[in-house]
Amino acid sequence: MRWIRPLAVTILVLTLAACETSPTGRQQLTLVSDTQLNQMGREAFEQYEQDLPPAGQAEQRYAQCIANALVAVLPERERNQDWQIRVFESEQANAFALPGGYMGINTGLLRVARNQDQVAAVVGHEIGHVLARHANERVSTQMSTQLAMSVLSTAAGLQGPGGEQLMGALGLGAQYGILLPFSRRHETEADIIGLRVMADAGFDPRASLELWDNMSAAGGARPPAWMSTHPSHGQRTQVLHQEMDGALARFEQARRAGRQPNCPRP
Repeated sequence: MRWIRPLAVTILVLTLAACETSPTGRQQLTLVSDTQLNQMGREAFEQYEQDLPPAGQAEQRYAQCIANALVAVLPERERNQDWQIRVFESEQANAFALPGGYMGINTGLLRVARNQDQVAAVVGHEIGHVLARHANERVSTQMSTQLAMSVLSTAAGLQGPGGEQLMGALGLGAQYGILLPFSRRHETEADIIGLRVMADAGFDPRASLELWDNMSAAGGARPPAWMSTHPSHGQRTQVLHQEMDGALARFEQARRAGRQPNCPRP
């Protein structure tokens, strides 16, 4: 057991060294290099392009126009990433973001998001995930959780069927107590960042509330919020309402600066 204490100290040192601050000021753990994650994001994006049929050129231009307006208002370092967005032919109302600035949106979601401002809320949300390095944080949290459980298992001598049952319970506790709430925190943070970005670009931030009303109307039964990786509809709209005054001020400032996107809907 002598090695357990030095290992615990090593884990603590690595954790402290890897702490950074998100765009909203939240402390976060990032153990993986951005270069490695960006490469993984590029490979995953290429796989998406092979597996899913692309939408038509009109839909691609529509999404690209909106994404360009959003990216144009990002800080220089983030703006200079290799941002790419693709529209895929799929009935699922879904979108995703990958490390490195790769984003995808399904035609099913374009039917739920009824105008350019609502689509900007979706794309801004995905940009928020990338800006906040949520993929890095998610992987780092899983790595540290698994390592801590392994150390605990060895330290406690959890062997045999009883030990397996206890470790299974610990795993369930980690899932619902650490990993899933962390995912909901990511979603809320991406909502806040996306709201600010869309307002800065000249898209009406009030459309974000309309979008989630549309999403709620289109969705079926959902698990309880504590078992979901996403906040409930009520939780999500509550946060957006809390942030709306600041977003509207940014929107008015963007309009006065001449930022008035005009992306024709196909």
